[in-house]
Amino acid sequence: MSEGPLVLIVDDELQIRRFLRISLEANGYQVHETNSGQDAIVKTAQLRPDLIILDIGLPDIDGLEVLKRLREWTKTPVIMLSVRDSDRDKVAALDAGADDYLTKPFSVEELMARLRVAQRHNQPQIEEAVFTAGDVQVDMARRLVTKKDVPVKLTPTEYGLLRLLIQHAGKVLTHHQILKEVWGPEYVNETHYLRVYFAQLRQKLEDDPTLPKIILTEPGVGYRLIGDE
Repeated sequence: MSEGPLVLIVDDELQIRRFLRISLEANGYQVHETNSGQDAIVKTAQLRPDLIILDIGLPDIDGLEVLKRLREWTKTPVIMLSVRDSDRDKVAALDAGADDYLTKPFSVEELMARLRVAQRHNQPQIEEAVFTAGDVQVDMARRLVTKKDVPVKLTPTEYGLLRLLIQHAGKVLTHHQILKEVWGPEYVNETHYLRVYFAQLRQKLEDDPTLPKIILTEPGVGYRLIGDE
């Protein structure tokens, strides 16, 4: 039996559960599975999994409702699965507390990459003083940003945005989440702020702002920061 991280799979499709089990066990994960939302809540309490893969369309309780109920008492990373590819569904899942979202069908490689990011979110946080992404370094203690060792001058709002992205590096942050955290709850509909400020950040941090490699756009959903592994 593997002693790797324990993953709880919640999906009512037997073929999907079988595919996930084979893929996960081949990569060193332990696997438990269920086909219902209610049982997922019970199993999460009993097993205390390291990660949860949760289908959004379940026969008894909607996956989003399961997620909301889990988030009342656990911060276990949750990756949502769905055949739906609408931005509205992705935003709803992320705003409800999902760590990531995968649209079926997906590759094993993509699944494993998302799981690795989610696992990092679940580690006890050792505060890293310096965040690195390519040629960009952010010294959090000194609030100093450099690109190729040359200081980059950011406005307080730009730095606030960058710091929020660093705190959730690798994870999609929705427009709503970013606006609420940086500007406040009363600004959650002012998405034009984001277009302006992210364009400014990319101009200062990316080698080619039109082909960003550090601050990525999740179309219709939000933004994701990619740091060095």
